[in-house]
Amino acid sequence: MNNYKIAQRNGKGNLQSLPEYDHYLAVDWSSKIMAIARLTRRQQQPTVMERPTDLKDLKRYLRSLQGRKIITFEETTTAHWLYLEVRDEVDQILICDPYRNRLLSDGPKTDTIDAAKLCLLLRAGLLKEVFHRDDELYQLRHLVSAYEDVVKAGVRALNQKAALLRAIGSDAKDKTILFILEHVENNITIYETAKAAYENKFALLCRGNKMLKVLQTLPGIGPLGAVKILVTVIDARRFLTDGHYLSYCGLVKLQKISGQRSYGVRSPRYSRRLKAVYKTAVMAALAGANPIRDYYDYLISKGTAEHNARHAAARYLAKVSYGMLKHGTTYEPYRWRKTETTQNP
Repeated sequence: MNNYKIAQRNGKGNLQSLPEYDHYLAVDWSSKIMAIARLTRRQQQPTVMERPTDLKDLKRYLRSLQGRKIITFEETTTAHWLYLEVRDEVDQILICDPYRNRLLSDGPKTDTIDAAKLCLLLRAGLLKEVFHRDDELYQLRHLVSAYEDVVKAGVRALNQKAALLRAIGSDAKDKTILFILEHVENNITIYETAKAAYENKFALLCRGNKMLKVLQTLPGIGPLGAVKILVTVIDARRFLTDGHYLSYCGLVKLQKISGQRSYGVRSPRYSRRLKAVYKTAVMAALAGANPIRDYYDYLISKGTAEHNARHAAARYLAKVSYGMLKHGTTYEPYRWRKTETTQNP
């Protein structure tokens, strides 16, 4: 039986409290060499060994260790594959964010040194976790990523065609230019066919998934937007509050305060996909008559600037979808009116 347990996180992805383990392990994985560091409860410094990269050898080593085990390695292109391979050999896996591991860049850098530092950070509970799952919903991220790649390639082809036509005019007679245009047109046709096929796939997914159907009841959220939200979030419970979710979506800024002095605000690292979904959804909702448009008009009537009202509507839409995903509830269109009435009796 798989005894793998998901690490408990706070809203920012860090561990709230790390249970005691008999073995704290860190792996620096590459195509040729794997460096494995291990700490026990009583050790002050990790023991590190380098071996040729061999998954079977790593599994044998993990099985040989008696007691509770936690392992960490950095988020890379092979991280999810490694996560799936070793999850049955340990009690907990923590895939960490390399962007946050600044200690690794201090001093000399080798695979063994990096593995040892990761091991120390793991036991201290100072690693920021990158979310991974092994279910079908998580795998749908590949589908959305492939669709986004198709769209980027298609937009590039459309821009290339427009630039050529602007440069030479619509009555082009140069054989070289005509040759280029012919192949650009072929790329555009391939793009349009692939885009339609992906969108049909998303529509089919929405018909068979209850949560996707519920998300589409939100103004401005269509099949594509619903799929993007669900496959990016997966489990809304990993965000402690709606504020943490808004930060993940890039819809709020973080204050910088030291010594009771404010040094302004900064943008957090966020999901560009989710930010684009909510911003686009608000623009679509404002074009019609719906509760989000009413909320926007209410903010404007209170003296809020148009751009701030749009941002507030995007945050409201994100908070509502977060609550729906976290609690399995349906959309209540005018709940904001109750909140305003309570706050301003």
